[in-house]
Amino acid sequence: MKRLLAAAGALMLLTGCGSSVSKTEESAAPAMAEATEAPTTAPPTEPPTEPPTEPPSKAELRLKEMSLHQKVCQMFIVVPEAFTGFDAISWTPEQNVLSYDEFPVGGFIFFAKNMIDSQQLGGLIDSMQSSAMEQGTGAFMAVDEEGGSVTRVCQQIGTPAVDSMRILGDSGDPSRARAAGETIGDYLFGLGFNLDFAPVADVDISWQNELGNRIFSSDPQVVSDMSAAFVEGLHEKGICATLKHFPGLGAGSGNTHYGTVVIDRSYEDLKETEFTAFSGGIAAGADFVMVGHQITTGSGEELPGDMSPVVVTNWLKGELGFDGIAVTDSHSMGAVANVYPPGDAAVMSISAGIDVILMPADLPSAVSGVEQAVQTGKLSEERIDESVLRILAKKEAMGLL
Repeated sequence: MKRLLAAAGALMLLTGCGSSVSKTEESAAPAMAEATEAPTTAPPTEPPTEPPTEPPSKAELRLKEMSLHQKVCQMFIVVPEAFTGFDAISWTPEQNVLSYDEFPVGGFIFFAKNMIDSQQLGGLIDSMQSSAMEQGTGAFMAVDEEGGSVTRVCQQIGTPAVDSMRILGDSGDPSRARAAGETIGDYLFGLGFNLDFAPVADVDISWQNELGNRIFSSDPQVVSDMSAAFVEGLHEKGICATLKHFPGLGAGSGNTHYGTVVIDRSYEDLKETEFTAFSGGIAAGADFVMVGHQITTGSGEELPGDMSPVVVTNWLKGELGFDGIAVTDSHSMGAVANVYPPGDAAVMSISAGIDVILMPADLPSAVSGVEQAVQTGKLSEERIDESVLRILAKKEAMGLL
């Protein structure tokens, strides 16, 4: 009987159902429990689960499909004539289409000589974009449309005129700069453009600089505010914006179209003035920053800005935190073309951190130079991939993939 009671007490202790037991039963319970309990085993452990991974983006998938040649070509924006040998084209000749198959570049820039009227220009852009999309990657369709005296489309097609940057800056009203960006963005988008190489974010420091009334102001904060507003206006109409000409041409006294220009500015000078001016447009989400050819003494490098790792990587991407697309000024300009072969110029720019080469003096030579640099190890393919993925990601966001 005592054994039965002890067993019953032990059972109640194990199940939590009993509230009181006798002392005899208490003493017997542990022994009984030891006798009746089955050996316990640890519950099976679940294998560690990997955190869910994001599916690859269209840009990442496209990058994996591309050959080295296709990737390198994406890093160039050229004039339509680059494929033809013609002085000017205003339509899409068969030779252009065939040449695009051979050099599927990242984009095109159009000038007044490519424009007759809105129907012709819209048709030209549309046909060239169709050729690009057939290759699997749409193209940047770019133009310099700043307002004032630099308005290729306005002057040729008769679209609404916009005041110069100087007039807008003197007004002290950023809403006028935003309205200018919206006006320009509206007619560019209607014609098929998707990228404007504007606004100018230089500061008017020297009366001898090459830009004149293309600059908003001598006050870097005014330039910053106006540039940001202009960027927002372009974005409102679906056009990518470009700040130029980093790290600043406003203190210069020469013209990089014709030859080498050296600007004597210390890092401290730049940080206080030019960097302030560019920071507003960067904060507003400028898609591109155009790096100029001027040699700036504060870099400590006797190199054009777009070939200087200090200017592109340390200052623009590091100091100012720009994570968009860094593009050169035209490599057909004298400051580059008179000094460097096209392939060398392209390789040096990419080594410095540039993502897109604008208007190489000779496209096949420039592309070949970059490919050879990868094959010899001077440039890594990972470095190419870094820039091309940035380009493709922007195009994915624009609906061009």
